[in-house]
Amino acid sequence: MTEWYPKDKACIVGIGQTEFTRWGQISRPEFQLACEAILKAIADAGLAVKDIDGICSYANDRNEAALIAATLGMEELRFSNMFWGAGGGGSMASVMNASLGVATGTANYVVAFRSLAQGQFGRFGQSRAGAAVGGAAAFSAPYGSLTPAINLAAFQGRRHMHLYGTTSRHFGAISMASYKHAQRNPNAVMYGHPLTLEMHQKSRMIADPLHLYDCCQENDGSAAVVLTTPERARDLRHRPVYVMSAAQGSVFRQAMNLNCLDEDFTSPKGRTVARDLFARAGITPKDIDVAQIYENFTPNVLMALEDHGFCKRGEGGPFVETGRLEWPDGDLPMNTSGGNLAEAYIHGLELALEGTRQMRGTSTSQVQDAEICFLSSMGSVALSSNLILRR
Repeated sequence: MTEWYPKDKACIVGIGQTEFTRWGQISRPEFQLACEAILKAIADAGLAVKDIDGICSYANDRNEAALIAATLGMEELRFSNMFWGAGGGGSMASVMNASLGVATGTANYVVAFRSLAQGQFGRFGQSRAGAAVGGAAAFSAPYGSLTPAINLAAFQGRRHMHLYGTTSRHFGAISMASYKHAQRNPNAVMYGHPLTLEMHQKSRMIADPLHLYDCCQENDGSAAVVLTTPERARDLRHRPVYVMSAAQGSVFRQAMNLNCLDEDFTSPKGRTVARDLFARAGITPKDIDVAQIYENFTPNVLMALEDHGFCKRGEGGPFVETGRLEWPDGDLPMNTSGGNLAEAYIHGLELALEGTRQMRGTSTSQVQDAEICFLSSMGSVALSSNLILRR
């Protein structure tokens, strides 16, 4: 594969977020939350609003780029971009698209953001009996598959258990890592709520084999990052964090677990995206120091590790045992701010903020001498995306 042109030609220079709360607990509108996070990211970079000339988001974000630009007083909008797809599969794609905007000279400073106010709009992605549905959901909702837990993870998790001997305790090891790291992060929704494996196993069943602690939070809040070129980054406030590689897309015939190939059923549908990610970076999974992996549900983490070559297909269960994902002693510390399970579920963009903190050396669970961070946004949705960041 020829060298990926955008490699190291874009940097994250600013990060910002609102408070994260349980869904429905923030009274401010979703649009206001988006603006707040963007302003904080701009300030963190040491920039002014007038410097920003690009805006990216994903998952059909309800906040229009032109309206954000007008509201905040951006002088010119040269680049705006929306990544299709449900949930957080596009969280890393929004950062990738922002990096492409600056690497190609289309814009100078681009913001990628995500905002959620479920108290204002209702719980995200929840189908209801009697409601009209379209697209892929039309093939599953009439049969009672009404929630993401059922549609995306329960069937896959049970199939992985059947084929490879994976157990619920393996899923629990993933939960415990995220909850352990959240106890060091005062901004995490589950800060002050440690988790044991016994608690995981005794928690109520949501969609067999998924227990309560196998499922992500449902939150309100907003997060944003600012990207620019390495040349512009030199004069800014923080050490730039380079986008070493990025990839996005889907596998053949993939639409939310419908009509997909059998070999992809126990996969978060990212084999090709994973292949491109490491080829573009010119490294292997052995070079990764820390990982931020999208866990809407714990089976997706296990399968993402397999798809990306951290272990072979079917070996994800044993791979996550014995604290391997836990800071400070694990050899692949994962979701070091708590992740979607225990920090907050802002459709995965909060993982990009934590990846940036790890590369800056400012995480609450800082991996010593971390140089390269892997970020995966694969929630078994039709489209997914990944990043590799470096110091």
